[in-house]
Amino acid sequence: MTDAIDSDITAFGRDDARPPCQLYLITPPALEIPAFVETFRRALDGGPVAALQLRLKDVPDDVVLRAAEALLPVCQASDVALIVNDRADLAKQAGADGVHLGQTDGSVREARRLLGEGAQIGVTCHASRDLAMRAGEEGADYVAFGAFYPTDTKTPPSFAQPDILTWWVALSEIPCVAIGGITPANAAPLVAAGADFLAVSAGVWAHAAGPAAAVAAFNALFVTQPAGE
Repeated sequence: MTDAIDSDITAFGRDDARPPCQLYLITPPALEIPAFVETFRRALDGGPVAALQLRLKDVPDDVVLRAAEALLPVCQASDVALIVNDRADLAKQAGADGVHLGQTDGSVREARRLLGEGAQIGVTCHASRDLAMRAGEEGADYVAFGAFYPTDTKTPPSFAQPDILTWWVALSEIPCVAIGGITPANAAPLVAAGADFLAVSAGVWAHAAGPAAAVAAFNALFVTQPAGE
């Protein structure tokens, strides 16, 4: 974790005025360092980003750690939380801000014991209200619902509808993340339904006008489309 709390993407409660929806980036499934570091740096020219999830599947641990080492200074300089996918142990080794857990990646309690109270721990809940409730009870800092749209990044086990976001924000102060095939063109219904964060990969990295333009388009949407309205 960084010394400052500025990169905490979950530091608010429903008793306060809800902040606008924010952008949560996910790395491409394969990347080259340092080229991607520069791509990420340029993407940040488009506007604020709350978090970057380092998601590299089926690669050696040292590849993840090298990528985290290269990305962490860029994240810290821009108050972006660096979240490691799946592996709390690698998040600890990398000095990342937290971990994102799938349903087979261990419990929130185990990750909390390893990473500490200040870590940001998110949980994939697919389209399941029950999984989200369990994650909240275990102490998750955010829950992620999706996929909302088809995606080439991964094959989703299920698809979610925007009303699950509306249900969640009425029920819980724990932030929710919408994920799956999200682009600037299709994001508005998710923001209107109450998403606190939009998790985006190809919608930024493969955007026709470039990553910075995509980040700018998302941030423009967050201004014109207040969350939950």
